[in-house]
Amino acid sequence: MSDTTVAALGALSKALETTERARGHLYSFHQLTGTADLQLDEAVRLLRQAGHTVQADRVEQEIVGRNVIPGHWTFQIVEAYDATYYRPFARTEEEIRQELADGQGHLYEAEMRAARRTPGHPDHPVLPEEDTPP
Repeated sequence: MSDTTVAALGALSKALETTERARGHLYSFHQLTGTADLQLDEAVRLLRQAGHTVQADRVEQEIVGRNVIPGHWTFQIVEAYDATYYRPFARTEEEIRQELADGQGHLYEAEMRAARRTPGHPDHPVLPEEDTPP
């Protein structure tokens, strides 16, 4: 396989890895927003307990269960991202790896590992089974 093909597959893989990280942040956003919404129950309870019924009602009516963007809760944003962007990207990357590299991933890293390891060094085995703990 040419160095340019390896570089192209590496760039595609790196872009997908970045997308994986973005997806993780999106899931964090989803979970943090949901946690905050549930925590509002305690704020409303304490406001009522302290005699601040008007403020408790305001939080309950204006913020609890509110859409984060018009018509959407965070789970809907995550689902739309997965369906519209993430899954097609992951599928395309996998298909191209199958077509050009028999499904093998991280070719650039594998080449770099081979070039950087010290043959015969006990901490640089080629295969995991060669790695024996002390």
